[in-house]
Amino acid sequence: MPCIMTELLLSMIAGLVLFLFAVNNLSETLQVSLGNQATRVIQRFTSNLLSSLLVGTIVTTLLDSSSAVIIITIVFVNSGFLQLRQAMGIVLGANIGTTVSSQIIAMDVGKYSPLLLLIGFILVLLSKSHRISQLGKVILYFGVLFFGLFTMENAVEPLKEADFFMEWMKKTENPIAGALLGALATLVIQSSSATVGMSIILAKKGLLSIGGGIAVMLGAELGTCSDTLIATINGSREAIKTGLFHLFFNLISILLGLSFFQPFVQLVGYISQNAPIERTIANAHMLFNILGVFLFFWTVPAIERGLHRWLPRESSTK
Repeated sequence: MPCIMTELLLSMIAGLVLFLFAVNNLSETLQVSLGNQATRVIQRFTSNLLSSLLVGTIVTTLLDSSSAVIIITIVFVNSGFLQLRQAMGIVLGANIGTTVSSQIIAMDVGKYSPLLLLIGFILVLLSKSHRISQLGKVILYFGVLFFGLFTMENAVEPLKEADFFMEWMKKTENPIAGALLGALATLVIQSSSATVGMSIILAKKGLLSIGGGIAVMLGAELGTCSDTLIATINGSREAIKTGLFHLFFNLISILLGLSFFQPFVQLVGYISQNAPIERTIANAHMLFNILGVFLFFWTVPAIERGLHRWLPRESSTK
């Protein structure tokens, strides 16, 4: 039994490492490929709050990383290219865009990963065009990402027979305990997508209930604030306000989600109808963020005024 558990743990770690490796490299590759274009889009199409929200959603969907988009936004605010209200809109949009990855994870794409790996490898190896080579890298990293998920999915299969693990997973039925677990996991691995992905995989294998998966997802939303807050260190007050708004948005949304947890679970179940559990949790992730953005969108001016009162703008003269 110890030998089996060691093998299982190593397989889980291998799958997680592959997933995180792919997410980081995919984000970096897309930033290199789309960086200048993304910068121009962010600066050109953020004239008002709604357009900022749409830009945040689209760019996050393309880059597959809400943290990357929010950190870029903080850099722009710190440089004076963006105002706080524009940045707040992008942050809201990034929280919608990041839910696309959970929908992809919920699909049974792992079995197609070798095909993506092969296509991507051939394009990188044989192409002399930089653009096609970059496309090959994107396809290759998507293949690695899906193969990582596939590895984790196969690794957790034996856990159905492990009583201790099932007892541990039952603790996630308590929404607060599940949210704390999700926040801790995201804080450690620095990827909310990975945490949500693991909850989807565990639910798909019957190791996590819908309620437990949603609770872990809520916690992941809080854990993802850590790297964006770090990005504000030594930044301007406007940059700090952007990071604080991201934290405030996620924290209040999570508290509301936990306060109305059972009605929310029932709403997700009603909307998802007879969808598989993995799809239901992915739907919960999307619905939670859309509802949170809808609630906060109308309060942005008031929150902006509050942030300016709490942290007054820096004087241009010394």
